[in-house]
Amino acid sequence: MNPATIEQPWVLVIDLEATCDDQGAVPKHEMEIIEIGAVLVRARDLAPVEEFQTFVRPRRHPVLTPFCTQLTTITQRDVDGAPGFAEAIAALRHFLADRNVLFGSWGDYDRKQFEQDARHHRVALPFRNHVNLKARFSESIGDTKRYGMDGALRRVGLSLTGTHHRGLDDARNIARLLPWVFGRADAGPPRR
Repeated sequence: MNPATIEQPWVLVIDLEATCDDQGAVPKHEMEIIEIGAVLVRARDLAPVEEFQTFVRPRRHPVLTPFCTQLTTITQRDVDGAPGFAEAIAALRHFLADRNVLFGSWGDYDRKQFEQDARHHRVALPFRNHVNLKARFSESIGDTKRYGMDGALRRVGLSLTGTHHRGLDDARNIARLLPWVFGRADAGPPRR
């Protein structure tokens, strides 16, 4: 993929939050998505045009750990009243309205978590093509270092906005990095 071109007309920037624990109570292979945050970006000018957010009710470990709540600020009430994974994916599919999107995330974690949950729930995801925006960012700026999202923002002179480790806020911040990811930073930051 040429840095300046994107094959699909849309980039769907997604950031997920998932069940977690710092004491091992939630094994990695049993983590489940508890928030999907997405920003739909028009590929031709990298302008954000629409947003999607939903909490997701976990099944394997339905009670959030204190670590998870502290890290994400997502509460038990948020997930208890949320749709299950299949319903959340149906809502995301409806949001996409058959648009041809390139799914992008900061690293491969979100792609792998989506695939794990889709297998567990036997649900097809509404997209196929994925780009690791974290790797593309480093390649595009000519650096071998892999930056965390907040480090990448600092690297290009932007400040983190919103609450870190919240799906929609992180997706918004990642979308702000797309001009650097796709080698178009000279055109200025994306319009909001």
